Amino acid sequence: MTATKGLEGIVAATSSISSIEDGVLAYRGINIDDLAEHASFEEVAYLLWYGALPTQSELDHLQQLFSEYATIPSEVIDQLRLYPKDTNTMAALRTGVSALALYDETAEDISHESTQDKAIKLQAQLPTLIAAFDRIRKGLEPVAPRKGLSLAANFLYMISGEEPDPVAVKALDQALVLHADHELNASTFSARVTVATLSDIYSGVTSAIGTLKGPLHGGANEAVMKMLSEIGTLDKTEDYIQQKLDNKDKIMGFGHRVYKNGDPRAKHLQHMSNQLSELKGNSTLYDMSVKIESIVTGQKGLKPNVDFYSASVYTLLGIERDLFTPIFAISRLSGWSAHIIEQLDNNRIIRPRAEYTGLYNQKYIPIEQR
Repeated sequence: MTATKGLEGIVAATSSISSIEDGVLAYRGINIDDLAEHASFEEVAYLLWYGALPTQSELDHLQQLFSEYATIPSEVIDQLRLYPKDTNTMAALRTGVSALALYDETAEDISHESTQDKAIKLQAQLPTLIAAFDRIRKGLEPVAPRKGLSLAANFLYMISGEEPDPVAVKALDQALVLHADHELNASTFSARVTVATLSDIYSGVTSAIGTLKGPLHGGANEAVMKMLSEIGTLDKTEDYIQQKLDNKDKIMGFGHRVYKNGDPRAKHLQHMSNQLSELKGNSTLYDMSVKIESIVTGQKGLKPNVDFYSASVYTLLGIERDLFTPIFAISRLSGWSAHIIEQLDNNRIIRPRAEYTGLYNQKYIPIEQR
């Protein structure tokens, strides 16, 4: 047996949920460009879970369920109040999702129907959980979810307590569509490994959140925003990036293991960043991002990935930097739960082998002789 570092190039599962072929990302066979331009996140979630786009009545029913399930138990809100105010947001989310399982009497039921229902419930509750924690840590009272709003609109409403601008809602909704699934990425693999032991969806999602928490997976857009903040102004951009390149420092938000000719999602986020800049009357972040792209792509041949322009999009939406990855989790939950359902429907425990590189023929040495 020979190990493959990072499992690169290893096919570890079969799936009909999403594909990346010849640089094209598709959900259930539908090109991401088509979905980004025309579909709502609710339609995409339905597509991932049920294998086809919903009819109007099916979509209406799903949206009704989202409204019914969006409120989280008061006991979980009380727990959020006990978290340290400087708690890592992904750690808070991980713990909060695990706590939600304690107040769901169907948590241990891993049947297809029950798991599908809990996928809908979790999708509805995650924005409420994140928004509640954000407000509590700021000394504010949580804002209850409002019936009749989309998931994107409700999240922006619960964060700010104010009616969100339609352009902002459209931008966040499109970002959720673009992040919803991405084949067998690290967090999705974690979710499938967990439920392959016949554990429940809450355990699978908690595992996935723990994996997404790492900066090599979910935190890249936070790092991009940190970089933009450090640069500060457009006139300082070129010198800053050139120094990074000369020092061979990594520029976050560029390149992707599975895309050789550029991430197909990036162009949609760039367009959103431009639109929001016009809405806010401030194009500094967008102009800096475009400048960075021209330098890095021109000198290194690397193109921006989904994280690069999402940083400016979320900032222009008035979202705190450390909420970027939790928002990623809101979106990717739709994909995680689709994969969890698929894994449980045709399960075999995931148990790979390791290439042993240690010593052989060693003997036990009594403690007094060591």
